[in-house]
Amino acid sequence: MYGIKEAGYAGWEIVGDGNYRLTNPACFSKIQEVIASTRLGVTVHAPYGDLNLATLNDPIWRESIRQVCTCIEHASALTDRVTIHPGYLSPVGKLLPRKAWDLQKEALRQIGKCAVEHSVLACLENMIGVKEFLCRQPEELIGMTEGIEGIGMTFDYGHANTMGKVEDFLRYAGKADHIHIHDNKGMSDEHLALGDGTIAWPVVGKTIAARYNGVIVIEGRSIEEAKKSLAVFRRYFV
Repeated sequence: MYGIKEAGYAGWEIVGDGNYRLTNPACFSKIQEVIASTRLGVTVHAPYGDLNLATLNDPIWRESIRQVCTCIEHASALTDRVTIHPGYLSPVGKLLPRKAWDLQKEALRQIGKCAVEHSVLACLENMIGVKEFLCRQPEELIGMTEGIEGIGMTFDYGHANTMGKVEDFLRYAGKADHIHIHDNKGMSDEHLALGDGTIAWPVVGKTIAARYNGVIVIEGRSIEEAKKSLAVFRRYFV
């Protein structure tokens, strides 16, 4: 983690799972040590593995909400931005898509209430080009989050590229509360360094810079790729 600052970055997105699960006291203590010694800014990505905010399985639905809310509670000591994933249509959910949508909305209301109580904005993220996922289109993401206190939006332009929707999300760039960027070739969520895929960063960078002034997270797979991405970012996001 110390390599993040050495690579030229001002902040760290903590994915609150595995070795970085904020609910684990030992993990949280180590995270605080890194932040204290590097003075990196922080945003948090809530856990999402095996969770589903749109499931019709009630115990799983409630546990998914609980884990996201618990992450928000702990993250509030570090940041005011937490990214969360939308749910997806299970085989049962495909039979009742309206019910799944309503359950996702209710989950966001509960998560939003928790976020407000802890002075955090929980930002729902657009998803990749897998048909079972909710919130792959900008209009769907906006409709899902609209009017729910404590809930914002994370625009992920790598995810948008797997849907062929980069230009669509750029039209709404001013509505984003948080932004993730990474590259791919339009077929899968590869998380390549900026410039190694098919996203037109000169256009994307110029448009985002003109319409958005919040935190931008470059998501990558290694420090070396992070350095390459940062060079592209500094060239076009001006």
